[in-house]
Amino acid sequence: MAFLIGISLNVGFVVLEAIYGFAANSMALLADAGHNLSDVFGLLMAWGAAAAGKRAASKRFTYGWRKSSVLAALFNAVFLLVAVGAIAVEAVRRFGEPQSVSSTTVMVVAALGIAINGATALLFARGPAGDINIRGAYLHMASDAAVSAGVVVSGFIIARTGWAWLDPVTSLAIVAVIVFGTWGLLRDSVTMAMDAVPPSIEPGAVEAALGNLPGVAQVHHMHIWPMSTTESALTAHLVTPEGQPGDAFLRDVCAMLKTRFGIQHATIQVEIDEAACALGADHSH
Repeated sequence: MAFLIGISLNVGFVVLEAIYGFAANSMALLADAGHNLSDVFGLLMAWGAAAAGKRAASKRFTYGWRKSSVLAALFNAVFLLVAVGAIAVEAVRRFGEPQSVSSTTVMVVAALGIAINGATALLFARGPAGDINIRGAYLHMASDAAVSAGVVVSGFIIARTGWAWLDPVTSLAIVAVIVFGTWGLLRDSVTMAMDAVPPSIEPGAVEAALGNLPGVAQVHHMHIWPMSTTESALTAHLVTPEGQPGDAFLRDVCAMLKTRFGIQHATIQVEIDEAACALGADHSH
């Protein structure tokens, strides 16, 4: 329900902000409208990915559609960078051709943005504790409210001073804020799409924890990767020269990995002799 309300509020505001942005001849308002449009796409993608992630596994999609949340984050990052690039080009062009701006309209519409983005942020602030996707949505909408506040300040200064050049400067500042926040999203989503170890997990610590288990002489062929933006998986080979440790041992290992490292899906292969491993030494990491 939070996604539906947030998307509805922001779609209405994007239309309103774009109309008045053109009417007031304000690049700052249009830049903020572009930012809020990206938020709508972001919320839609996050909502769709959350729904897709709940789909049951199938013979072809053996992990279900959990990875769709990673693809959604990657799409949002790329889309947002393309959008702000177009905004930046237009803002730079306006430095050479200064244009008058209706500062009163800018302030009123941006103030409405503070209210809408703030209300949307509160919707996600009441979400389940520990849900990183909901937390991310909350932080994103809260930062949007702060950006709208910056536009209000810009409109006020223009009204007092007549500095029309401040409008494209504000839009470039908004672009800088968006790029700064999006770069981390792009970096993280690309690394997750490449099945890199999630940043919250230290592989050395996981290997040490497995190696210290009773009866384990060696750990090799350990791989850790994200199944989604909130779930991680692991495969590892444990060498136990004294023999097979039994099902209870494997259950304890999986429980330890989930409790200590947040790895929800672990597959452990037990070997009596490392030399018998069919994968060979070339794939030992």
